[in-house]
Amino acid sequence: QVQLVESGGGSVQAGGSLRLSCAASENTFDLYCMGWFRQAPGKEREGVAYISAFGTNTIYADSVKGRFTISQDYGKNTLFLQMTSLKPEDTAMYYCAAERAYYCNAQTDFHYWGQGTQVTVSS
Repeated sequence: QVQLVESGGGSVQAGGSLRLSCAASENTFDLYCMGWFRQAPGKEREGVAYISAFGTNTIYADSVKGRFTISQDYGKNTLFLQMTSLKPEDTAMYYCAAERAYYCNAQTDFHYWGQGTQVTVSS
């Protein structure tokens, strides 16, 4: 089963940028769709962005559309989340997830999860 390890979180001021990475233990490009999620204290987990197998389709939550970009480095089995124009409300633990399917969205039941990386945005 695929294993996922996130990195790249940290503290940044509002308006700043961060790039999160999610390293997979095996090739995910053509077998898995993947997603980024976040959970702030006291709030439900939120799907932030999704990318289909082969990277042909992406979906973004309205709260991040135009600011975040999900992408993959196929040769390195790594998923990215480029975050720009960060806001304090983006503060959360961010997780990547994978599901063995071509396409995924907010209704997908993801079976493979990383342990998360913390993002803190100060005003």
